[in-house]
Amino acid sequence: MRPQQSALLSLHSAVLLFGGTALFSKLISLSALDITVYRTAVAFVVLLLLLKIQRQPIKLIHKKDYLTALVLGVIVGLHWVTYFAGMQMAGIAVGIIAFFTYPVITVFLEPLFTRSRVQIKDFISASAVLFGIYLLVPEANLGNQVTLGIITGVFSGAFFALRNLLQKRFFSHYSGPHTMLYQTLVACLMLLAFVEVPIQQVSTENLWLILLAGAIFTAIPHALFASSLRYLSATTAGLISCLQPLYGTLLAYILLHETLTLTTLLGGLLVVSAACFETWSITRKKA
Repeated sequence: MRPQQSALLSLHSAVLLFGGTALFSKLISLSALDITVYRTAVAFVVLLLLLKIQRQPIKLIHKKDYLTALVLGVIVGLHWVTYFAGMQMAGIAVGIIAFFTYPVITVFLEPLFTRSRVQIKDFISASAVLFGIYLLVPEANLGNQVTLGIITGVFSGAFFALRNLLQKRFFSHYSGPHTMLYQTLVACLMLLAFVEVPIQQVSTENLWLILLAGAIFTAIPHALFASSLRYLSATTAGLISCLQPLYGTLLAYILLHETLTLTTLLGGLLVVSAACFETWSITRKKA
């Protein structure tokens, strides 16, 4: 198999696993915070072993990078808690769609870090996303679990967009597994004090699911995604990443029997289409 074909397979595998991560919000009978703490702990151990096996350095190059890692870890922790909470409240398909507003959010946050300007096409994309979210929301009432879940999912997307911009600006000289090693550690330690169910009280079934979520659906896809970028353009990686809502929705339908209404499909199509367009626009300039 050629390097590019192998990289493409790795990328699709990574995106499929990222999409499958959402399933654990329903499969694991713990709060979103507890899932995040235990998942990040497992991911940290797996990433540490992976770097050791590859004989990659563990320490960071500059002392200031530890402060950057701390900030990124805090943001990632907030992103993952809101990500799982959104899924638990709104359902997997709707939760993923709400989260996938992040490419458009990125466009509006990026001028804070660069001298780029928001263009008319970006406002059109934002309008499409807002209308898509409007179609998803059952009622304008925070007492409605689905509505609250959608808002939480959008916040998760905002945290994710902020993390990506900060990482690109201040932490891009480290590999994917290396950056995630510190981010998973910080996220775990930050949230550990708020755990509701101690590890000794977690059921055996949930423990196995947490191990699966942390190792197979967190550590491995990040490593696969990072390795695929050696042979694929940023445009290819960005556009294939837009398949995550599709993969997540299909897995939820097959494994959890979640169904979608026509309105949800239309709203999701608007959000994901805008996300794909903005991802293509951003990565085309840098590929």
